[in-house]
Amino acid sequence: MRIRATVAAVSGALALAALAVPAAHADEVEGDTTISNVVVNGGKPVVVGATTTKTITVSFTVKDASGVDWAQAILYHGTNIDSSDSGAVATSSNHRATCTVVSATTSNCKSTFEMEPQYNLINSVAGGWKVWAIATGKDADYTQKDNAKSFQVQRYSKLTVNASPEPVKKGKTVTVTGALTRASWDAGKYYGYGTQSVKLQFRKAGTSTYTTLKTITTDSSGNLKTTTTATADGYYRYSFAGTSTTSTVNATGDYVDVQ
Repeated sequence: MRIRATVAAVSGALALAALAVPAAHADEVEGDTTISNVVVNGGKPVVVGATTTKTITVSFTVKDASGVDWAQAILYHGTNIDSSDSGAVATSSNHRATCTVVSATTSNCKSTFEMEPQYNLINSVAGGWKVWAIATGKDADYTQKDNAKSFQVQRYSKLTVNASPEPVKKGKTVTVTGALTRASWDAGKYYGYGTQSVKLQFRKAGTSTYTTLKTITTDSSGNLKTTTTATADGYYRYSFAGTSTTSTVNATGDYVDVQ
């Protein structure tokens, strides 16, 4: 196998991470080695706040008739690993996965990675990421996958709500305000998320399910304001479905007493 170094650009500056990987722009297979069951972060999107480093786990299964020798995974953002503009940092010193033998032909492998705002996470790399993976058998067979798994890396979002007046007479108007913000990995702060569709929902006291009353759009600063008619005691909240770059979030319901 040929060897090359992968260079990852992170946080607007060049952080050089030398990772020993075979040279290729697409999948390669030699022999009967296989990689399957790739799971990133338990199958959930990777959601990262404005300042806190997020540690995630990648697991996968490797099979080879001669037994598994070693495996490695790399998380990256870009069309392919050779043109990636950012990548996660492996926590192991040699970048290789930890593999546990299941049988003479099968091992379960796992790697952990750190994703840090203003380092390997900047706003422009939010969205779709990929897992590059390689595994080798004890007979020197190997398989390499340029995109063993796709996953989402999202900016953490926050959502507030305030319903007033409290209490209110039945049939009168309730004004519901709030704000949608999301993490800026570039600045290490939270800013309003403008022109986004958000649902106003209501849960009647004594029930467990929210019902959507209407959908409104945040203003350019992420603020929300609308009105509805008071019908019964209950909780009002805003709900944001998220985007490819930003996490879903529900505000904590605000209770209104209707008299």
